[in-house]
Amino acid sequence: MNVSNHITFIKSFIAIGLASAISGAWAANVPAGTELAAKQELVRNNGSEPASLDPHKVESNVEFNILTDFFDGLVAVRNDGSIEPRLAEKWEEKNNTVWTFHLRPGIKWSNGEPITAQDVVWSWQRLVDPKTTSPYASYLGNMHLVNAAEIALGKQSPDSLGIKALDSNTLEITLTQPNAAFLAMLAHPSLVPVSKAVVEKFGDKWTQPANFVSSGPYSLSQWVVNEKVIGERNKQYWDDSHTVINKVTYLPIASETADINRYKAGEIDIVLTVPQTQFAALKKSIPDQVHVTPYLSTYYYEFNTTKPPFNDVRVRKALNMGLDKDIIAGKVLGQGQTPAWVVSQKKVGGIEMKSPEYASWSHEKRVAEAKKLLEEAGFNATHPLSFSLLYNTSESHQRIAIAASSMWKKNLGVEVKLQNQEWKTMLDTMHNGTFDVVRYAWVADYDDASTFLNNYRTNDSENISKYSNAAFDDALKNAAKADNVAERSKFYQQAEDKLAEDVPAIPVYHYVLVQLVKPYVGGYAPNNLGFYYTKDMFIKKH
Repeated sequence: MNVSNHITFIKSFIAIGLASAISGAWAANVPAGTELAAKQELVRNNGSEPASLDPHKVESNVEFNILTDFFDGLVAVRNDGSIEPRLAEKWEEKNNTVWTFHLRPGIKWSNGEPITAQDVVWSWQRLVDPKTTSPYASYLGNMHLVNAAEIALGKQSPDSLGIKALDSNTLEITLTQPNAAFLAMLAHPSLVPVSKAVVEKFGDKWTQPANFVSSGPYSLSQWVVNEKVIGERNKQYWDDSHTVINKVTYLPIASETADINRYKAGEIDIVLTVPQTQFAALKKSIPDQVHVTPYLSTYYYEFNTTKPPFNDVRVRKALNMGLDKDIIAGKVLGQGQTPAWVVSQKKVGGIEMKSPEYASWSHEKRVAEAKKLLEEAGFNATHPLSFSLLYNTSESHQRIAIAASSMWKKNLGVEVKLQNQEWKTMLDTMHNGTFDVVRYAWVADYDDASTFLNNYRTNDSENISKYSNAAFDDALKNAAKADNVAERSKFYQQAEDKLAEDVPAIPVYHYVLVQLVKPYVGGYAPNNLGFYYTKDMFIKKH
C-alpha cells in the first residue's frame, strides 16, 4: 500500500486446514474496572483528503485507514500474526490451490440486505477488470488466482477469474500454484466485497453518504471534502455487540504543525505523525503520549525508467550512492528510522535480507563511484545532470527533499528542482508517467517481502517506474512456490539483488510509526502495517 505521509502480517505461513470462528477476538477489550466516558467518539487525523472511498479505486493508507473501519474482508490478521475469521467463519483447502470459504450465516450490509458469496465474486471480478482501472488490479494475479493476471492485461474476460459462488454462502477460490502468503494476502482492503446492487444502482456516486453501504463496524454518515469524513456505528454489523466507539471522525490535515496544535487544543485524539522538529520536546514533556512502534514500510525515490536519462542504470545507481542515508535517517528524522539499501525490509516474513555490497562501503567511496558512473553517462561539471523531484505536500517530505537535493548538489554537482503537489494530484502524475523522480513509500500489505517486490514485476499495476527484468520476475514466481522459509529467502534475495543492480528506485529509509495518543484512548494497538482499528478502541472517562 502506498503511504502518503510519515506516520501499510503473518509470522509464519502455515497452511490452515480448517479455521473456526473466534467470537469478538478483534474487538474492544475493556479491562475490568475501567470507567468509560459517556460520549464514545474518536477524532483521528488522517493526513490527506481521500482520493475515493471505493475500495477498488484506491491505493494508500489515506483511504485504507478509513476503509478498514467501514468494511470487513473474508479474514483478517491479528497482531500476533494468526489468521482470524471475519465474513468467512471457516475454510478448507485442497493441495494449497483450491480454497473453499464458508460465509457467516446471516451477515448483512449496513442497509440490511444480505452479504452473499455472489457479492464477493462480483467484487473481485470488478477489481481485476481493466475497465475499473484499479491501482490494485495486479493484486489477484500476484496471489496466483486462475486467469487474474491475464484479465488485468485485457487478455481474458473477468468472468473467467478463479473464484466462484457454490451457493449464496460458499466460495471456491482456485490458484494456479500454491502461494505461501495466500491467507495473509486475503486480508488486504482491496479484497473486501462491495454491494453489487448498490454499485450498479448508483455508479460512481455509490460512495456518497446517502448511497454508501458498508459491511464493517462503521458506515459513512458525512463526507465534507477537505474538512472531514465521519463514520457512525453500523448496527447491522455481525460483531456490533463488541464495538464501543459510536462515532469516528477522520481529518485531512496535511500540516504536521497544525495537527500537533489541534491535538494540544483537545480537538484531535490521535495525530497522524509527530514532526521531527518537535519530537524531542514532546518526548520530554508528555512521554506517555508519544508512541513509537515498528512499521513495515520503506520510503524511496522512484525513477521514471522510460525517460532519459533515467533509462540509464548508471545515472540511477549514481544517485543512489550519492545520498547520505545515515544523515537522513539519523539527523533529518532521528526518531528511530533506519537507512535503507533494500526495497523491502531488513527483516520481513521471518527472513533477513542482505544489503548490496556497496551499502558496506564508506560514504566517500560511494560518492567517488557515483561521480565515475555519472561521468561515464555523460554528466560532469560542464554538463550537469538536472531533474525535477516530485513529492506530495508535507513539511517532512519537503525537509527530506531539501536534504537529498543538497547532498546530490554537494556530492555530485547535480541540479534538482523541487516540485510538490497535493496527494490526489501526485497520484495522477505518477500513474500518467509525467515525472522524472517521485517520492514514494510502501507499507506492507502483509508480512512478506513479496508485498514490496511485486511492485517491480513487469506490467504490475503499481509498477510506477515501468521497470522490467525477466530474471527478477522469475525469482518472485519461484519464491511463491517455495515450501520453506530458507528456499523462499533465497529467491527473495535474488530479487533484491536485481533491484540493487538496476535501481528502479532509491530506498531511502525504513519507517517507524510515531504518534501522539491521548491518555484516555484505550485499545490503541497498531500492527506492524500501521493499522489501528476504531472498533478495538474505547474512550475512558476523563
